[in-house]
Amino acid sequence: MGAKPEQFTCAVLTMSDKGSLGERVDRSGPMLQELLAGEGYRVVASRILPDVVSEIRTVLCDWADREQIDLIVTTGGTGLSPTDVTPEAMREVIDREVPGMAEAMRAASLLKTSRAVLSRGVTGIRGRSLIINLPGSERAARENIEVLLDVLPHALDKMKGGLDDCGG
Repeated sequence: MGAKPEQFTCAVLTMSDKGSLGERVDRSGPMLQELLAGEGYRVVASRILPDVVSEIRTVLCDWADREQIDLIVTTGGTGLSPTDVTPEAMREVIDREVPGMAEAMRAASLLKTSRAVLSRGVTGIRGRSLIINLPGSERAARENIEVLLDVLPHALDKMKGGLDDCGG
């Protein structure tokens, strides 16, 4: 039968120093919330944080461990700026990486811009939560998450012990 997005909760975490201070409007976070809700996911949380590893780590762990959110999507902090630390925070909290997802997003982005090679986003699992890093720009975040939309319900189902065959 296959898993449906409606079965899963999700949350969106934006990393932006200026956004966390109210000096910049976050466009990618609300867009992702709307897109994921439109797909059927139950959006249960969203936050904007500064680019600080300890704060990112704390929220990711809380959402995965205490809130047990199925899908956590981050936006921002994946580039080369000195303050871009999302991948470092991710690597401190995930149990296992899912490199194929990050590779697929970069490959699809590379067809649109050579700057895609600068993305350092990571995808991984903590407990039974899938965490996906997306770029901070609204357009790039949309293009990247769209690459994964078809496979996300199956991935989330498999992480929770679903028995559907991956060969479909």
